[in-house]
Amino acid sequence: MDKAIKDALAPKGVLRAGINLSNFLLVSGKLLDGSPEGISPDLAKRIAKEIDVPCEFVPFDRPGELADAVDLDLYDIGNIAFETERAQTINFSIPYVLIDANFLVRKNAAFTTNSEVDKVGVRIAVSERTAYDLWLKNHFKNAEVIRSKSIQGSHEKFLCGEADVLASLKPKLLEEFSSSNEYRIIQTPFTAVKQSVGVKKGKPEVVRFLNDLIGKLIVNGFIEASLKKHRVDQMLSIPGKLK
Repeated sequence: MDKAIKDALAPKGVLRAGINLSNFLLVSGKLLDGSPEGISPDLAKRIAKEIDVPCEFVPFDRPGELADAVDLDLYDIGNIAFETERAQTINFSIPYVLIDANFLVRKNAAFTTNSEVDKVGVRIAVSERTAYDLWLKNHFKNAEVIRSKSIQGSHEKFLCGEADVLASLKPKLLEEFSSSNEYRIIQTPFTAVKQSVGVKKGKPEVVRFLNDLIGKLIVNGFIEASLKKHRVDQMLSIPGKLK
């Protein structure tokens, strides 16, 4: 291991990994010691092993909070999805998993395509400052976006009639609504969340190292094995691989 990479990635001698606890696909639970369990913690521990340092988790309740803390020296790497707006302050690795984001509508709604949702008078419920919320902010100009502090909060706003459309992660929509005849998913995703490793700007050598390592972990089956272990392999896609 290149000492310069080790010093740049974990200057305090421990890899502090910021973990977004709100994404149930990436953090599926807790271990007996209270530490987070899931694909993102697995990857953080694997990165720490590669540079031969301990891994310490720094939890955040929402991705926006993790993004805001990038300059506060609270973590060395962050479990966070790539988004253009975030890229102003964060450098991102290549993605290690992709998560489809789709629209859910009521069964008799007139919407059949994603573009039809972006109309004046249409209200879209979404979890604030998620990667797909930021996508809507950058791409939808006509519909009204109604933001909640959590994924479940956005679902509740839609269910109680405060929104016409629900924007959410497809696995969450399938989990919650697949047995209902009252709603339907617009099957084409409006975006795919690129789950990546983020680091503070100004460390290009660290990003190259992370890209090389993540690429190897995709090819050698580490990512796939982790998804299967946490039983999310049917809900997430691995970049460059078919399900």
